Order: sequence, then structure tokens, then C-alpha cells
Amino acid sequence: MRFIQHLLAVATLGLVAATAGASPSAPVNGTDYRVLDKAQQTDSGKKIEVTEFFWYSCPHCNLLEPSLEAWVKKQGDKINFKRVPVAFRDSFVPQQKLYFTLEAMGKVEALHGKVFRAIHAEKQTLDTDAQILAWIGKQQGIDAKQFANTYNSFGVQAKVQRAIQLQSDYKVDGVPMVAIDGRFITSPSIVSKGLGRSVPENVLHDSTLQVMDWLLTQSKK
Repeated sequence: MRFIQHLLAVATLGLVAATAGASPSAPVNGTDYRVLDKAQQTDSGKKIEVTEFFWYSCPHCNLLEPSLEAWVKKQGDKINFKRVPVAFRDSFVPQQKLYFTLEAMGKVEALHGKVFRAIHAEKQTLDTDAQILAWIGKQQGIDAKQFANTYNSFGVQAKVQRAIQLQSDYKVDGVPMVAIDGRFITSPSIVSKGLGRSVPENVLHDSTLQVMDWLLTQSKK
């Protein structure tokens, strides 16, 4: 019995050690992050620009969101954080318009998390203009008519076109993806390849945020 307990203890320690070593302390270009062939112009002044490319219906974006929000708050005034909703096909466009409408109305803080929760926890489908407008009509603290007018406005459409261009410029091939200082990109998917093993998603998120911390340091230099 003691021998079996000893084996179980060793196995447990081995699992803990493997998990503890999963966070990259010295990120490597091409493994934990990538350097863009062409640096993109940023407009954040002395602050470092950090941009998240995301899709509301992406389960990995949903899971990363709480950790990413906490990380952004921790950075304070050191960064200028932006979000860019992606469109890998035309059916993604309504959710792009949803985000940019919330942004234009100053409602991102109030409703961004609720959109994720509606889709992933409440299993609501928010893929079309009609579905989104119907959902918005049920939310308190937002004028549904104003939302609809903004949603269909030229300004929001222009932001959608800009998002599509940024997605191309940053060579976004999956989400969530984070760009730092217009030069570096990283993501849980990129970091997972560098770890060389299957790790819990929360550990993978911590590792990604650690790479982002390192990239911020490099950007300051």
C-alpha cells in the first residue's frame, strides 16, 4: 500500500512540475510569438498599443476574456488597449457591427461581457442582424432605436472595413490573437505549440499573458 501511495505521490509531483514549467520565461520568436514582417503604424503616442483580435462566438475568446481584462487593468496607463472583431467569412460581419455599435454608444463596458455570456452560457444565437437587434431590445439601459440606427450607420460600416484591413495587415489566422506595439503577435494557439505538451487552458492563458508581459518589456526598450 505504501509503495502504491509513493508511486501516486511521485506521479502527482511530476504532473505539478510539468504544469509549473509550462509558462515560458524566455519567449522565442517563431515559437512563443511572431514578429511581423512589416511593422504596423500605431496611434497610441507614448503608450504601447495592445490590440486583441477576437470573435464573439469563439469559445477560446470567451474563456480568455476574464484573464485578459484583468491583465489590461493591471497595465494601467502603460498601454492603449483596443479590440478588433474579425471576419473570416461574411457571416461574421453582424457581430463586427455589434461590437462597433457598442463602442460608438459607449456601451462596451456594460454589454461586452453580456454578449459572450449570452452566446456561450445562455446558448443564444447572435449571428444575424435580426437576432442581434432582438437581443439588444431586451437589454436594459440601451436605446434599441438608437442602437439600430448606429448599427446601420456609415460610421460602423467604415469601422468594419478598417477591421478587415487590420486583420489582413496583422496576418490574423486565428483568434484570440494579441498584437503588441504594431510589431509582435502572440496567442494561446501560438504559445501552446511552444510548450510542446497539452496543458490546461487556464495555464495556457497564464503563459500567453506572461509572453505579453515580456513583449511589453521589449517594446519599451
